[in-house]
Amino acid sequence: MDLEKYFDVSDIKGKYQQAIAPETAKALKEFCSQEKEFEQAIEQSEKTFQECLDTVVKGIGRSISDIDVYRKAVQFYFEGAEVQFIMKINLCGNSEEPPITVRKGGKKSALNLSFDSLLDF
Repeated sequence: MDLEKYFDVSDIKGKYQQAIAPETAKALKEFCSQEKEFEQAIEQSEKTFQECLDTVVKGIGRSISDIDVYRKAVQFYFEGAEVQFIMKINLCGNSEEPPITVRKGGKKSALNLSFDSLLDF
């Protein structure tokens, strides 16, 4: 399946649909790369991306969260599927994981724990 062509947002109709189309397409393409079964469900559905967006925005009122958009879009193609959403804040501006422990003097070190030590009572 040509995902770029399927998720082409250039001809999307509707102001709400146009607003959510680019990021929804991006998310759904990422989900396809994570789960080939999901890509297959889209391909076999014979539904259009426009139909997906129309369904997602139906009855949303004045606003909808990103996670709800992605969840509705995924469920449009694969009923019962769920979307997990994880957010983290990083005040230091780097992408490194924070250290587990910081020793006196500011030296960073990881916490090492032996599985065997958990078995000793």
